Amino acid sequence: MTLSEKKLDFELVLEKSWERRTAFLALNPAGEVPVLQGPDGETLCDSTAITELLDEQHAEPSLFGKGPLVRAETRRLVAWFDLKFHREVTRHLIDEKVTKRLQRSGEPSPAAIRAGYANIRHHLEYIEYLMERRNWLAGPDFSMADVAAAAQISCNDYSGDVPWEDFAVAKTWYARIKSRPSFRALLADHVPGIPPPKHYADLDF
Repeated sequence: MTLSEKKLDFELVLEKSWERRTAFLALNPAGEVPVLQGPDGETLCDSTAITELLDEQHAEPSLFGKGPLVRAETRRLVAWFDLKFHREVTRHLIDEKVTKRLQRSGEPSPAAIRAGYANIRHHLEYIEYLMERRNWLAGPDFSMADVAAAAQISCNDYSGDVPWEDFAVAKTWYARIKSRPSFRALLADHVPGIPPPKHYADLDF
């Protein structure tokens, strides 16, 4: 989504990071995605490092905001969704219901799934709190905070685990995200053998 917002050409390569391929570990010893390989062979790892580099190299449109306070708030919210939301929601729902199935690593934990269902409501409440006070999550303009939040939300929406009926403000924010050209390719991507709910790719739900 970041590359598309910057209008940069790129090619996506599927990497099953849990297989820990030797060639992939040579690119990133941490064994984690994403990894960005540049046109001159340079390699950069970690989503935050990658997106900050892209924002510095291609200043317009800025995805971290203008001014130190907005940029700091954007970074805070990126960390919130990349770390806290993932730890409290996505890890409990997607890792249990989807990743375990793909890895053939056991049955989902009902306790973890219940925790994910409870936690996602708190995060949607926080999104609504922010959107009732701002035009976008971090401030007046679309930013990496919205990208980070949408990335987590879309994963959980794919499995039908977002209670949109109780969060109209968050739903409106996400509909705006879904309508962006940079997001539409993500909505067309499917996990083999696991179809999304009918509303997933519907721009108007």
